[in-house]
Amino acid sequence: MRNPPRIFRKYSDSNPAYRVRPGLRFCFSSPAHAIALFFGAGVMRPGPGTWGSLAAALSFFCFEGLLSGAGLLLPGAAAFFCGVWAAGRTGEDLGVQDAGAIVIDEVAAVWLLLAVLPAGIFWTLAGFLAFRVFDIVKLPPASGIDRRMHSGLGVMLDDVFAALWALAALQALSWLGWGEFCLRWTASG
Repeated sequence: MRNPPRIFRKYSDSNPAYRVRPGLRFCFSSPAHAIALFFGAGVMRPGPGTWGSLAAALSFFCFEGLLSGAGLLLPGAAAFFCGVWAAGRTGEDLGVQDAGAIVIDEVAAVWLLLAVLPAGIFWTLAGFLAFRVFDIVKLPPASGIDRRMHSGLGVMLDDVFAALWALAALQALSWLGWGEFCLRWTASG
C-alpha cells in the first residue's frame, strides 16, 4: 500500500521499526534483550506484537494458579518497570526505539489487563482480542505517546493505555449483558 491510512502506517514495511528483525542469537545476547523480546516471542513472524500478546495470555495462567486478588497485578507491574529498562536498552542496541520485536510492552499490558478481568478462558480470550484491537488502533493518549515519547517509558506506556481502552470496552460489553452470556456459555460447555 503506497500511502496507508494513518492507523496502519506504523505497521507498514516502510517503517524502520518493522524492518529490524533480530533473531534468537540477539534475543539471548543480553538480559535486556531477552526481557524486551520476551524470551523469543518477539522474533516470531508475522506480527510479533500478536505473538508477544499470546505468550503473555498463555503465561498468565501460571500466575492465576499462584496468586490471587491484587497479587495478580504484581507480575504486570514488575514487567512494566523491567520493560522500561529493557525496551530502552534494546531499542538503543537495535537502533530503533520501538522495534516491532520489542514485545515486553504487550506482555506487561496484557498481564495487567488480565489481572483485573474475571478468571477463565473466555475472559482471557476476550482480553487478548480486545487488547490487540486497541494496541493496533492506538486511541489517545496512546497515539500521542507512541508518536512523541521515544524512550523505554514511551514504549511501555502506550500499551498500558491500549489495555485501559480494552478494559473499558469489555466493561461496556459486560454492562450490556455480555458478561452474563459468557458465564452461561462457559458453564454449559
